[in-house]
Amino acid sequence: MAEICCEVASDGEAAPECVPSSVATRRRRLEVRSFKLIADVTASSAERARKRQKAVAPVVLLQCGDTIETCSKPLLIEKKKDDDAFSGEQRQDPVLLPGGERKDPLEVPARPSVVKDRCPRFGTSSLCGRRREMEDALSTVPAFFRRSAWNSGAGFHFFGVFDGHGCSHVALSCKDRMHHLVAEELGLAPGPAPAENQNGRKFPEWKEALERSFLRMDKEVSGEVATDSACKCEAGTPHHAAVGSTAVVAVVSPTEIAVANCGDSRAVLCRNGTAVPLSSDHKPDRPDELLRIQAAGGRVIYWDCPRVLGVLAMSRSIGDDYLKPYVISTPEITVTERARGDECLILASDGLWDVMTNEEACSIASRCLQGAGGDGDGESSASGEGDPDPACTIAATLLTKMALIRQSSDNVSVVVVDLRRNVL
Repeated sequence: MAEICCEVASDGEAAPECVPSSVATRRRRLEVRSFKLIADVTASSAERARKRQKAVAPVVLLQCGDTIETCSKPLLIEKKKDDDAFSGEQRQDPVLLPGGERKDPLEVPARPSVVKDRCPRFGTSSLCGRRREMEDALSTVPAFFRRSAWNSGAGFHFFGVFDGHGCSHVALSCKDRMHHLVAEELGLAPGPAPAENQNGRKFPEWKEALERSFLRMDKEVSGEVATDSACKCEAGTPHHAAVGSTAVVAVVSPTEIAVANCGDSRAVLCRNGTAVPLSSDHKPDRPDELLRIQAAGGRVIYWDCPRVLGVLAMSRSIGDDYLKPYVISTPEITVTERARGDECLILASDGLWDVMTNEEACSIASRCLQGAGGDGDGESSASGEGDPDPACTIAATLLTKMALIRQSSDNVSVVVVDLRRNVL
């Protein structure tokens, strides 16, 4: 035991005397206790559990960039020990506000719901095949049109296949311009049509808008000067007037699929394992098309296949100025309500349909999508818009390769759209 004096003596003064028996001395006394170091001893399990409970919980920083209103200062939420997800009033942990103040979780407003504009997953594939030149073109434009009066402002998504003949510049012009024209015409439409279908839903004026779009596209390509360096045409020459393209276009909304077709490309819907054709090929020997051509003063001549004036193997197309008025650019329109059993939509040029039936194509595409797994929600977030989906791309690629295996002699172009989702 040691006794320590706490008074301080200045220079020249004698040190104060420590009185062992005084109260002040006892209070100043420092008792030095002896202790032992014991090795190889670990804390008990109960003590370790007690120490873990006293540990400070980690802090998670919540990002608010994907919400409607961006937070200027993010909230700091103490993470629960059971790693439960943060979800509104179910959260019971205290909230640390930016100033360090703690607040009851029920008094803190819930995070705003995340608004996502979704686009169906899609994939494309296009092969030149056994042709010397590639004259097909594909178009995929997610969320190309919005209007609050239609489907509460949800986005409409554009998909198209254009099969050129004579040259590629008409098909490329359709790829670059068709979705703009459709968006302009849909924007000019007054809104949903007054007539209702059997389920009570109103359809927008698809027919008028899509027909005007195709007619405007036909006028634009008539006599245009091709700017593509690979194009072999020159404006004003007979060969330039003999160039045209088919066009099959699908506009996918949250509740409908509107298809416009001009030519022998085709759109097919796979619903509950059954192929549902959404377009009809415009062949010269189709009874109604044959009567229309003959009424206009034209003829259909069989040259390897039925052809208008023995030249063109289709009765409708965009371009082909030298065959008007026998070959027209007016499309046929179908509007189909989406259903829970919808699996996928296939748009393809005749290079596929010449060697494959609708049922075969739907079976192949459906198996590819099912093999990819997933939760059955065939929609991608806005952050991934414009990026092809791997499963849909595999389905489209397999269809094009199957067409080549079956000796298709034409260019083959395919678009596969995954429609598996919960319908609104």
